[in-house]
Amino acid sequence: MADVEACLLAHLNSGGEVPDSRSYASSLRVPHDELEAVIKSLSAFRIVDTTDITKETWVLTDEAKGYVAGGSPEAQLVAAIPPEGASKDVLREKLGSVFDIGMKTAAKNKWIGFEKGNKDLVLRKVDTIKDDLQEQLKSLESGEVLSDKVIDDLKRRKLITKEKSIWYALKKGPQFVAKRKKLATDVTQEHLRSGDWKDLEFKDYNFGAQGQPIAIGYVQPLLEVVREEIQNIFLQMGFTEMPTNNYVESRYGYDWKRDEAEKNLLRTHTTAVSTRMLYKLAQEKPFAPKRYYSIDRVFRNEAVDRTHLAEFHQIEGLICDYGLTLGDLIGVLEDFFSSLGMSKLRFKPAYNPYTEPSMEIFSYHEGLKKWVEVGNSGMFRPEMLLPMGLPEGVNVIAWGLSLERPTMILYGIDNIRDLFGPKVDFNLIKSNPLCRLGLQ
Repeated sequence: MADVEACLLAHLNSGGEVPDSRSYASSLRVPHDELEAVIKSLSAFRIVDTTDITKETWVLTDEAKGYVAGGSPEAQLVAAIPPEGASKDVLREKLGSVFDIGMKTAAKNKWIGFEKGNKDLVLRKVDTIKDDLQEQLKSLESGEVLSDKVIDDLKRRKLITKEKSIWYALKKGPQFVAKRKKLATDVTQEHLRSGDWKDLEFKDYNFGAQGQPIAIGYVQPLLEVVREEIQNIFLQMGFTEMPTNNYVESRYGYDWKRDEAEKNLLRTHTTAVSTRMLYKLAQEKPFAPKRYYSIDRVFRNEAVDRTHLAEFHQIEGLICDYGLTLGDLIGVLEDFFSSLGMSKLRFKPAYNPYTEPSMEIFSYHEGLKKWVEVGNSGMFRPEMLLPMGLPEGVNVIAWGLSLERPTMILYGIDNIRDLFGPKVDFNLIKSNPLCRLGLQ
């Protein structure tokens, strides 16, 4: 590349100009892209002035290049037919993918025929042929101008494609020098020891240049922002986190049998954890009221759609104390969800096997323009609490919701698969702003 630069500067220094960088590259017997790299470097320092020359030209496809080397399909077909003729199967096996194209064009040119009464035997009808297609492709490849009709035929056969070519006209620039000095970028120890730093010319700093992008992580809305905020809300309300690292639970929801009870399955909710915590609390004497919460994964045999996943995160909260009522549950839920920025709530009576009364919780989704179920709640049944040994008069209010639903509402996401799972777009995570709407 140094030799190319030296030749170019010497040519310009002698008073010459370069009207066409392609022709000049050919005269130097170097690829044009090598000369182009030198031109761009010299232009950046205004050593040369350049004028772009743009032209659209027809170039051969890979298929066409194969025909230039081996002949057109019709010529290859004729060449493959022996004097006595050949069957289509033999020719197809010999020619491969060009057989069908060659048959069609050779028949159109009347170069081939068929034995009477036997359409499978292909015969040559001419001794010699002129391969016009190969000659046209060679002419185009060498830069010759072809007629519009020929171009249209080649386009129809998808043998050529249009390509934009850019080359340059060159002349001396305002900072022209016959030989470019290599500018220093740093002062090294050797420069300081020898003292030659006094004679060095340093490259100008480009203060407008951007630095390399910093490789950093990005905040996943589900696990970082909302989860962290929900944890903070629970802690501010006096809750203690429950250990939920046990994903596999004993089987439930069946007519009890020992062999069924000994089977394990992925948990469908975290209430089993809450039950163990309540039993442990009941063993502590004297009894002290407690507030527990957890946020962890659960697994369901769900049909996946825009609002359901087979794997998601469940948030669970419960309060164990004397004299709790349904009014306490509604009040706690309103405080909890308003801290999340979800003040539009509705409650609907529901049925749960282990709570009575029970309520479904709905919040209005501005993106979907409708009310969306965000959780379930209720008061634990007495027959569930008494075997644990909790004191008489102690009630438990509890609620559960998915982490994904409130995140969708706060971020205005209308498809849960855009938030969590294998179809998440990482560009969405990178470009999504941190959402603090309504979070206290």
